Amino acid sequence: MLEGLQLNPALDWPALAAEFAAQGRIRIHGFLADPVSALLHAELRRREDWRQLVNSGEKLFELDRATRAAMSAEQAQALEAAVQAGARSGFQYRYETLRLTDGDGGGNPGDPGLSAFTRWMSAGAARDRLRQLTGSEAIDFADGQATAYAPGDFLTGHTDEVPGKHRHAAYVFGLTPQWRTEWGGLLLFHEERGAVSGMSPGFNTLDVFAVPQLHSVSRVAPEAAYRRYAITGWLRSRPPRA
Repeated sequence: MLEGLQLNPALDWPALAAEFAAQGRIRIHGFLADPVSALLHAELRRREDWRQLVNSGEKLFELDRATRAAMSAEQAQALEAAVQAGARSGFQYRYETLRLTDGDGGGNPGDPGLSAFTRWMSAGAARDRLRQLTGSEAIDFADGQATAYAPGDFLTGHTDEVPGKHRHAAYVFGLTPQWRTEWGGLLLFHEERGAVSGMSPGFNTLDVFAVPQLHSVSRVAPEAAYRRYAITGWLRSRPPRA
């Protein structure tokens, strides 16, 4: 499925790098040459082995669909109440994931087929262009996960800065071909004095933004006709050798 991964040859990388340098973030339209994006979207829609991620403070819980389906009404209501309470004043998220292997082969094993994406992002022309885009030659590899946000899912504000992870930039590869802005799921950047700017879910788009930068994903509305699909992760360098 991912044998044909290739950058769109029409992209003007010097111009994109200049925009990133000026703004600290960018959306690249038409990131991949056809038809891989459509194949990826179809694969994500087909999959039934998604696992829902929900945090409670520093603790992470992963729930497969069978576990969630087996919950009683009381259990489901208690989980929903806990998620809402966490979102009122702290860092909280809920969405589904398929984990990918880090592009350098490290980290925990991920989905064998989809992990071709992080491997491709971590070598050759793709890595060269990402280094050019961000101005960071220190980028060694990309990690990642496929994500799906259903109605009610969200991710509250955070900066992505984690000691020891060596993250230079975050990325969101959009795989959502149909969407209305009113459905939520926006990638929002929190600016000074309450100002906010953001991007609606896209298709074959690559959002890249420098770390640290305060951002969130707004709640997907109940009337959303589809789920918000993407592959997300960070462009990282390896830890220095002792």
